[in-house]
Amino acid sequence: MSTFTTTKHHHTNSKQCLTILAVAILSTLTLVSGTVQAAPLPMPSMTGPLQTPSPFQFSAGPLGKLDITGVMSGMGVWQDNPVPGDRFTRADISNGQIFIQKTHGLIQFFLQAGAYNMPALGTPFLSTGATTADYYGALPQAYLKIAPTKNFSVLIGKLPTLIGAEYTFTFENMNIERGLLWNQENAVNRGVQVNYSAGPLSASLAWSDGFYSNRFNWLSGSLSYTINSANTVSFVGMGNAGQTDYSTSLATPIYQNNSDIYNLIYTYSSGPWMIQPYLQYTHVPANPAIGVGHSTATKGAAILASYSLTPHVTLAARAEYITSTGNATDGAVNLMYGPGSKAWSITVTPTYQDHDFFARAEFSYVQASSYTQGDVFGPQGTNPTQARALVETGFLF
Repeated sequence: MSTFTTTKHHHTNSKQCLTILAVAILSTLTLVSGTVQAAPLPMPSMTGPLQTPSPFQFSAGPLGKLDITGVMSGMGVWQDNPVPGDRFTRADISNGQIFIQKTHGLIQFFLQAGAYNMPALGTPFLSTGATTADYYGALPQAYLKIAPTKNFSVLIGKLPTLIGAEYTFTFENMNIERGLLWNQENAVNRGVQVNYSAGPLSASLAWSDGFYSNRFNWLSGSLSYTINSANTVSFVGMGNAGQTDYSTSLATPIYQNNSDIYNLIYTYSSGPWMIQPYLQYTHVPANPAIGVGHSTATKGAAILASYSLTPHVTLAARAEYITSTGNATDGAVNLMYGPGSKAWSITVTPTYQDHDFFARAEFSYVQASSYTQGDVFGPQGTNPTQARALVETGFLF
């Protein structure tokens, strides 16, 4: 989810890629048959190393049995070179959320309610109150799930995005902060999503409002193949099938909300190791109506990894590199730190968890290059680097 303040031919090629992806997914939904997968993973999704405890379950009359889990955590932040309006140090609640879900039967649902923060590399910190109010509200994810079979379901409501290798909320991921590539992606969208799985293959197709624009013109799709118990490869794509010429909130950056986004993600998970490299390409077509004089793109690569040192201690790290096209005179827009800018980052996050309690620390460093003066860090926006140190601690229940 970005908080950073082309030609028709390129735009057409991107739409053709989205069409090919949609056809492939629809073909999968139609043609693939055979064995069925186990029940979907519980929500919220968790990359690890943090693990949720067994849910509290109770009977809700005609609704049947419901599961309740939650998270309560706080964080402290130090950074150098804060931008105007930001500070060197902060302390805030990072999560105060509860999750209620029904995971059996034809009609299921998921509700996520509370306050949250979404710290991300290279972008200013917002207070938890401002984040909750200015992004997705106190009910950030909520959907109805219709599951006539174990391997087919339809979701309707406020849904997590299909794109990217990192989830939205701090506790779901290896690192406290989201990365540079995540800044070009959406996080939550409203719409309808169809899921199907058979054997090692799973597919999803969604029609939504993209970057939370309340205009339903985004097509998203994912295809995943489980090679074996340790290896999975996924291709994900999404794009705006029309044009959205306005921005309603921080959740709806106008340029990214008119883009196409593609990911190729590989995941290895075995024993104490989890390794996840991925590639990302985004493209904003030329569109004078929204101020895009020349098509602009980003290309990025990242690797995320974690290693369990003991049953309670895990060390995670992330490395990224991202570039953008264009320059200050060709009509390209600013998707990062000025048209044509580049950046790399490194993040290290040791984590401790004992039953419900967890604590973790984090160090991150961002280096920008080919940037525009005034668009990077520091009080004048002229410093190309930013280092941060964070701590987060709390309880999963």
